[in-house]
Amino acid sequence: MAKRERVVRMSVEQPLWRALTAYRLLTMVYAVALFGFAYQRFDRPKVAAGYLACLAVWTLVTHRRVANAASCTKGFLGADLTVAIVGVLLTPIADTHERIAAGGPTLPSIWTAGSVLAFAIKGGWRWAGFASTFVAAANVIVHGGNPTRDTLHNVLLVWVASIAIGYVVEVARASEATLARALEIEAATRERERLARDIHDGVLQVLAMVQRRGTELGGEAAELGRMAGEQEVALRTLVSSGLVHTSRISRDGSLGALVDAYEVDEPGADGGELDLRTLLAPHAGSRVSFAEPGTPVPLPVPAAKELAAAVGAALDNVRRHAGEGARAWILVEDWGDEVIVTVRDDGPGIPAGRLDQAEGEGRMGVALSIRGRLRDLGGTAELVSVPGQGTEVELKVPRGRTQ
Repeated sequence: MAKRERVVRMSVEQPLWRALTAYRLLTMVYAVALFGFAYQRFDRPKVAAGYLACLAVWTLVTHRRVANAASCTKGFLGADLTVAIVGVLLTPIADTHERIAAGGPTLPSIWTAGSVLAFAIKGGWRWAGFASTFVAAANVIVHGGNPTRDTLHNVLLVWVASIAIGYVVEVARASEATLARALEIEAATRERERLARDIHDGVLQVLAMVQRRGTELGGEAAELGRMAGEQEVALRTLVSSGLVHTSRISRDGSLGALVDAYEVDEPGADGGELDLRTLLAPHAGSRVSFAEPGTPVPLPVPAAKELAAAVGAALDNVRRHAGEGARAWILVEDWGDEVIVTVRDDGPGIPAGRLDQAEGEGRMGVALSIRGRLRDLGGTAELVSVPGQGTEVELKVPRGRTQ
């Protein structure tokens, strides 16, 4: 049995969740310790003790909710931020005005930053800015609209730090996605190489032997050998082009970093784009040469299929009218704003006026199968034929107008 490739996905944010869990526990203990050392200076120590007891229970009960992004839901984030803000707003009720005016800590103290950091890790810098703004407003209200310099420094520090951490998390997630896709592509490449080796060691060698023996025996065996040779060339083309369709292209610039990926997909998938090369490669054979760029040639799925069908129609005309011994060449060019596919053969060519005569007789192969398809795509199909020198069909498809 073939060895299966396993793609390992690393979570760059999981250590942040573990650190946040530890931070909440430590800062909860710190807030309780601050109250324990100064409880005699509170106007209403029972209010402060009641809130801190609730804060301790909330922190201990919900510590698993901040273990990962899945369990840290929007509802929990809202409730956690509410607990922090309520503690800040209760400070003037429990503590003295003098201590607050002197820049004394609020009841939850630096535990409040944990709620903001949870927003940052979960949703990025925008969520962090949203949560830290509410915390800043609560601190301003506590100081009667005239916060001390230390309070402003603390508020600004939480606001800037949470937004910075949120942005770093977004970039890290984009980098993680890029790495995961690269690992998947590497695993798929290794599997293709393994299949290519197996095919080369088995099927291709058998086809080559059939071709050689058929040619030696002659007669019907020679025809069988010729067909085996064509299949060998076609199979080699598929092996060299990847055996699978790596065609749909996805671009993601929303996470703070640009991610371009060529994903494995079937050519019949709806939406997205296809690599035109994967549709044209199967036409290659002993009498059909295929030349392609070294990079994908993406086109919208309908346009890629229609263009491939037009190429197939042109090759059908070569087989019908150029004779059994005629050779054909397919050339794919990607100029950025347009894609050009040229189909050329070395047959006898088309006599002048023959295409017009064929249309008059109701044979619409070139008019409909080739020119009609390209016209629907907003492109053009030019046919040049010189008697005795073959025929060349040039198919042009502009990128901006294909759908």
